[in-house]
Amino acid sequence: MSESTTREERFARGLEVLRSVDGEGGQRVIDSLADISPELGHQVVSWGFGEIYARPQLVPRDRQLVTLGMLTALGGCEPQLEVHVNAALNVGLTPEQIVEAMLHAAGYCGFPKALNATFVAKKVFAERGLLPLGQQPTA
Repeated sequence: MSESTTREERFARGLEVLRSVDGEGGQRVIDSLADISPELGHQVVSWGFGEIYARPQLVPRDRQLVTLGMLTALGGCEPQLEVHVNAALNVGLTPEQIVEAMLHAAGYCGFPKALNATFVAKKVFAERGLLPLGQQPTA
């Protein structure tokens, strides 16, 4: 976006991107901020989605894969991780790919964080009727 865009234009662009990636989940987050920090909600939409997520250098699927890894590594971000697991499914990642990303993260951020992230994914998959995955551990 050019620097001459208005605050409202940046928000409108961000809202379009947010809806295409997160669907209703992202809107619920923004709505939940209305009575405490509407400005934070505005910035998440305008900057986070209107400026960052809208950049063409990574496709939405790849952005979500990076986001899942970062939220897993950070830990303590389970509500945000839930939104982004849904978003990852919305943009084409499969449940198996999401689980694999979290398994991969265990080597970098530890089993507790990977376990917590995987349980968030399990909750989302269950809500969307995507369980069981049918994976069996290899010997």
